[in-house]
Amino acid sequence: MERIAIIGAGAVGLYYGARLALNGEKVSFLLRSDYDTVEADGIHLESIHGDAHLTGARIFRSPQEMGPVDLIIVAWKATSNPLFEEVIPPLCHENTQVLTLQNGLGNCERISEVVGPDRVLGGLCFVCLNRLSAGHVGHTAGGKVTIGEWQPQPDSPRASELVRRFKAANIPAELSRDLKEAQWRKLVWNIPFNGLSIAEGGVTTDKLLADSGIEAEVRAIMSDVVTAAEAIGHKIDPDVIDFEINRTRSMAAYRPSSMIDYIEGREVEFDAIWGEPLKQALQAGARVPHMESLAARIQKRIGKLQ
Repeated sequence: MERIAIIGAGAVGLYYGARLALNGEKVSFLLRSDYDTVEADGIHLESIHGDAHLTGARIFRSPQEMGPVDLIIVAWKATSNPLFEEVIPPLCHENTQVLTLQNGLGNCERISEVVGPDRVLGGLCFVCLNRLSAGHVGHTAGGKVTIGEWQPQPDSPRASELVRRFKAANIPAELSRDLKEAQWRKLVWNIPFNGLSIAEGGVTTDKLLADSGIEAEVRAIMSDVVTAAEAIGHKIDPDVIDFEINRTRSMAAYRPSSMIDYIEGREVEFDAIWGEPLKQALQAGARVPHMESLAARIQKRIGKLQ
């Protein structure tokens, strides 16, 4: 059985890592602040797909202690990417693959600098997760993971195999044959909702959509993201805007991860979610005034924190 390392054991890493481990995968978690709690009481999932408790988890305090694995799953925030050169090499042998589940753009490029582009896959998580406490994750909606190759391939047996293994672990999963387009498709939600939740001072998604003016701004930002993607070469159906608005209404008072980081005084993933997409849009000649305005508002909010 292949060994899997989870680096970034917050809500995403704990949830998907525990699901895989509960299905018999040989998963190791790189833990720091949660180490003692998980060692004593395991990992608890409070989930719409059924609560679960992983005991006896393989946990390590350092990548050197963990040693080489076959698959590295990166689940930390993009703000931790400067640690790649320190954390990834001790986990690698000559055939190790790396799957990133991070938000935004630029993450696959950074990993490629460390291990080479041919080893990199990307995954997009369409899920509502929150870390409730050390080793304890709440899962309130969604859960699907879309997985694809960073370097386009006509046939991708390793990505297909990862999809199979995720499905076997009760994780909805599908294969993406165009990862970059899928990344932009996810940004249609992430840019406005993560962004406006900060720009409005720490507001949940239900309150954003309860205000007709803010909903109109959400739609305008989404339209800009669709325009940016098309300028870069990725055709996204504009109907996605209504789909995402309606999907978000069903989430009730959801707290986007970036809003949690903002209100708790942590560094926000500005570059990955807003900075890099805006840069690429402008370089492609797209006119995206609402994306520009939102980025400026976010920077003003987080300036004192970062």
